[in-house]
Amino acid sequence: MTGRCFVDANVFVYIRDPRDRRKQAVATSWIEHLWRERIGRTSAQVLSEYYAVVTRKLVPRVPPELAWDHVAELLSWRPQPVDGTLLTQAHQVELRYKISWWDSMVVAAAQLQDCTLLLTENLQDGGSYGSVTARSPFTLEARQSVAKYSPEIAAASRHRPRGRPRHAGPA
Repeated sequence: MTGRCFVDANVFVYIRDPRDRRKQAVATSWIEHLWRERIGRTSAQVLSEYYAVVTRKLVPRVPPELAWDHVAELLSWRPQPVDGTLLTQAHQVELRYKISWWDSMVVAAAQLQDCTLLLTENLQDGGSYGSVTARSPFTLEARQSVAKYSPEIAAASRHRPRGRPRHAGPA
């Protein structure tokens, strides 16, 4: 893999969830790969969601100290802050792709961090959102080349743009 990879909260949660050992192993493999390659990215929103889920909803719950230690490690991935730039980009994503606000925030954060891959189970596997392709970490191996899932760039149209013709002005 050569491009940056954005990781959604559900992938981090699977690492701490012992109920599905296969998903836990795959998620762990992905995160280890991203650490080795130094291409993992995430956002403050994702880290907040991860912390809340593993300390309050996951069975068995993760102790807050352990969950915070994991979040603190992930701060070295330079998480995208929730700021005006992210909110504006998320609004554009929401309007263009008609996805939920929270998913728009994740896609926008991946776009702002120049990621080519977004690991998540919340979006359609293989869905393209501009320069970002969403993939389930459970349908794609961590060692696969980025070329196998990067979006195709459409050629520029040779046709005139649609719309009203420009008025030449008074004769």
